[in-house]
Amino acid sequence: MSELPSDSPGNAAPSLQPPLWRQLQLTAGALASIRAGTSGSVAFEAVEPALRPGVQALGFQVLRWLGRAEALRRHLAKRTPPPLPDALLCTALGLAWDPERAPYEPFTLVDQAVEAAKRNPATRAQASFINACLRRFLRERDELVAITDQEPVAQWNHPRWWIEKLKRDHPRDWQRILNADNAQAPMTLRVNAQKSTAAAYLSELEAAGLAATRVGASGLQLGRARPVQQLPGFADGACSVQDAAAQMAAPLLLEGLLPAKPGVAPLRVLDACAAPGGKTAHLLELAGPGAAEVIALEVDPVRSRRIDETLARLGLQAKVVVADAARPADWWDGTPFDAILLDAPCTASGIVRRHPDVRWLRRESDTAQLAGQQAALLAALWPLVRPGGRLLYCTCSVFREEGSQQIDAFLAHNTDARLQPSPGHLLPQSGGNVRGVPDNPSGDHDGFFYALLEKR
Repeated sequence: MSELPSDSPGNAAPSLQPPLWRQLQLTAGALASIRAGTSGSVAFEAVEPALRPGVQALGFQVLRWLGRAEALRRHLAKRTPPPLPDALLCTALGLAWDPERAPYEPFTLVDQAVEAAKRNPATRAQASFINACLRRFLRERDELVAITDQEPVAQWNHPRWWIEKLKRDHPRDWQRILNADNAQAPMTLRVNAQKSTAAAYLSELEAAGLAATRVGASGLQLGRARPVQQLPGFADGACSVQDAAAQMAAPLLLEGLLPAKPGVAPLRVLDACAAPGGKTAHLLELAGPGAAEVIALEVDPVRSRRIDETLARLGLQAKVVVADAARPADWWDGTPFDAILLDAPCTASGIVRRHPDVRWLRRESDTAQLAGQQAALLAALWPLVRPGGRLLYCTCSVFREEGSQQIDAFLAHNTDARLQPSPGHLLPQSGGNVRGVPDNPSGDHDGFFYALLEKR
């Protein structure tokens, strides 16, 4: 998944906002695409760049409250409307159901949603129906919200199977996880250690009028998300956008391995499943020039180009290889690695506050399928680690099947593996001090799992 906060301004340039009815049309179109199986990143990428930031912000809010919106729609309409009118109706309900969170006055949202229906030939025939449903919602809002409060999917805005799985996996924390999922993620930066320090770059941000706080050894959390063009030296590689929990990967893997003096042979490091290259770059930044030879492996040739772009901006070099990490015979030269980072494909259940579409796209069966893929990758890569070397297994998931249970099974079948001190499951946090992320004053980070394995 992308390490950029997906409802931050990102790379977008400031632009004049179109009429609200047009934004609602585009948001509903994106929602309809996501419901049909398209990822949120692809659905919002289809919106023209000048309109994308506003539409994406509205779309993310709708996705965070889609369980509530669908429950309200079921009480307002006896039959489910066709996909696009239903998406427009749920868009309006998702934005307007709670006046304290609504980006506009609920009456305005209703008025503009009806206008959006009238102006689109694909929804025009349903405009009167949408108007009737939304006007009734305005009249009966308190009663309808109270009724839907009794429905878990409406209350927590996650699929029922997801809620039940969290209850089993984290019986004391499941409510906190769900609440964190529905919060907007912060924009967190990783300062390039080859160019600056967190303290020095914090001063540069403050001089530019940008508020930030320290997060971990190299991180800074912005007080408000900004377009990256506004960040001092971003184009020249001064920093990258990366969540505080994701910034733990490279230090965990490299601690104690880096050569203590010149003349020592560079570390051989593999970053498996490396796109978009954030962790590859962090490994190189921490190692310094000549201290590590890093191979960045990515099975998708399109995504592999993002690794090249990331490294070029930061002024770093790695060997980028397009190949399947689960098939070492296709790409491995036979020389063992000192360190392997396996950021395995997963459900992304720990980063749904950045990608709120994930919860609605995933199916319950996906977890077992992905866990099988993770086990296959561990089995394929472990023989490539030299004795005394290490492998860091991580996922951006909060499900135990992809974390602690996966590692327990691996250790049971690999007696030459020893689990080193590791964070284990880091649960998503929105504010407050938290276990596992050192020196993180805000406690704001995504959900991750980390297990550091050393070969005997």
